[in-house]
Amino acid sequence: MENNHKELKVSALENGTVVDHIPADRVYKALDILNIKECTQHQITIGINLTSKLHGRKGIIKIADKFFENEELNKLALIAPKATVNIIRDFKVVEKKKLEMPAVIEGIAKCMNPKCITNHQPIRTRFTTINQDNEVLLLCHFCEKITDAKSIY
Repeated sequence: MENNHKELKVSALENGTVVDHIPADRVYKALDILNIKECTQHQITIGINLTSKLHGRKGIIKIADKFFENEELNKLALIAPKATVNIIRDFKVVEKKKLEMPAVIEGIAKCMNPKCITNHQPIRTRFTTINQDNEVLLLCHFCEKITDAKSIY
């Protein structure tokens, strides 16, 4: 039986970072968190709704010649706690990283309290993360109200 199914092969990275197993509906937010719009000189490959044996559908981001600090990558744990990060050098995975929840996040979530100063003044939001019953909650530094992690989307 002849297979007429065609696939577009994405070239392997010589050097760079691959973020894999991102929930498909959160890839765009991951791009925002990693500030990918500022990586204009890097080749970037983005896959959304790819088949995943573990998660059904997933997203992937490949960035050539770009390496992130752990602090930058760990922000992704808020939206993609099961994502994996592979560091590529000379076409080989030289390091695999699991994301760790940061203790404090700034500027990537909105406080759910409509009276919070961050919703009325040009002040960068700041939250302490709380892991409670496998759910991430965010404690606002300014108004001390709890926001759930869904406000990051």
